[in-house]
This record gives sequence, structure tokens and C-alpha cells, in this order.
Amino acid sequence: MAVKSEREYRDMTMEIRTAENEEAPEERKVVKGYASTFNEPYTLYEDDSWRFNEVVDARAFDKTDMSDVIMQYDHEGRVFARISNNTLTVTPDERGLLIEADLGGTELGRQLFEEIRGGYTNKMSFGFTVDGEDYLDTKDVDGKALTVRTITSVRKLYDVSAVSLPANDATSISVRSLTDGEIERIQAERLEAEKLELRRKKLMLEIDLNGGR
Repeated sequence: MAVKSEREYRDMTMEIRTAENEEAPEERKVVKGYASTFNEPYTLYEDDSWRFNEVVDARAFDKTDMSDVIMQYDHEGRVFARISNNTLTVTPDERGLLIEADLGGTELGRQLFEEIRGGYTNKMSFGFTVDGEDYLDTKDVDGKALTVRTITSVRKLYDVSAVSLPANDATSISVRSLTDGEIERIQAERLEAEKLELRRKKLMLEIDLNGGR
């Protein structure tokens, strides 16, 4: 299966971390969270008969271009933090891809920090392109057809972004960016396989009725 080059988006959660030194005149405006967790499947699409899951391999970011990742709001507009000026760090650890951003450098960044601390904004998304992926077709625990996409290598990480969309809407965006017809192709393949299986069963039944002739 060909690797898709389109930019994709995934949502993440955030938490507030302030300066540990209580005597500091002003607290640091730092947010952190995981842009991705490793080896933990999540559902990108589901219907009555089929589920499409994705999982990120623990080594997927080993060779990723993260030369100047930026932090934005809704993937556009002002830049609130970035790697090149040391206000943003992106670090793979044993759990996933840890993001830490200091939002204290601009007035808008400080406002965003307060919105996050107040719970008005608590989701993020990150934009990336894939360099390697594997697919597995299997069955879920409930018997539903299951396709698992494993991202084995991320080519480039572009941005992390605080988002106004709820998580399920963000997932819908990522599905549209992810597949470019891939879900439709997989569904067509599944339908064709089901037709072939019905033909096989019909043929076997005819052979049995004819006494194996």
C-alpha cells in the first residue's frame, strides 16, 4: 500500500504546568501534553460492520524532521511558541511524543494560557506527514471487521495547535486528510472479498448436492 504524503492531524489533551519556584515573581506560562502515545490503538472510523483503527509505533519519530515545529491556534494565524527560539520542545519518551510550550512570550500567548488553565481550551492537534505505514485486516473482539493502520515512520512534524474543535470533529478532519479515498478503497476490497466468499460457498454447496461430481 502506498504511503500517503498529505498532511494529517491528530488531537491531544493538555495540562498546565507552572514554575516550581514559588518565589518567582511571575509563574511560567507552560502547557504540556502528548501529541501521540505509542502502541495504543485508537479508532479513526467506524460503521455497523467495520472499524478503522490506528496505532503509532514507538520508533515512528526516530527519524522525523522536527527542525522547527511551531505552536498555533487551529493550525493557522499567530505563532505562540516554536522550537527555533527555545519556547517549544518536542521529545519522544517511553509513553509518547511529549510537547511542552512556554506561552509567556506574547500577550496572545498569555491569553491562550489562561484559556487553557480555565478549561475553555483543552484539546490540541498536531500536523504531520507519514513516511512508513503497515495495514492489517483482522476481526475485532466483537466479530466486527477491523483494519489496523500502524504508523511506522513520521516524515515531518509541522505544528502542534490548540484547537476549538471537539475531539470527534478533529478526528473527522484527520480521516479526510488521511485517506484521500483509502477508506472507500478498503471498503470496496472488503465487499469484493465477501462476494468471492459467497461464490465459493455456493460452489461448494452445488458440489455437495451433486455428490462430489
